[in-house]
Amino acid sequence: QVQLVESGGGLVQAGGSLRLSCAASGGTFRLYPVGWFRQAPGKEREFVATITWTGGSTYYTDSVKERFSISRDNAKSTVYLQMNSLQPEDTAVYYCAAKRAPLTGAYYTREEEYDYWGQGTQVTVSS
Repeated sequence: QVQLVESGGGLVQAGGSLRLSCAASGGTFRLYPVGWFRQAPGKEREFVATITWTGGSTYYTDSVKERFSISRDNAKSTVYLQMNSLQPEDTAVYYCAAKRAPLTGAYYTREEEYDYWGQGTQVTVSS
């Protein structure tokens, strides 16, 4: 069983940056693909970014390309989401998720494909 804890959220002005962390305990997190999702008020949760277990491949939703970067440090069982040039529309609760699919080179963009979820961290971007 994998437990995920997100951190790093907060309040930032438009154009600012934040780095979110997703720390895992238990299981073999380092072998799993991981994704970040977000849910804005009144909206459904949406995919943001994902990374394969090696960190060799990443994929982003179009709205965050060139601004966000996902990475991982398997020695620390942690995945990061570096968010630059933040805009008010990025305001949401951000969740990390891991899929119990060890050693796969694939990545996943649908929330129903993930098995483990964190509790989320709030990101608020003021204009």
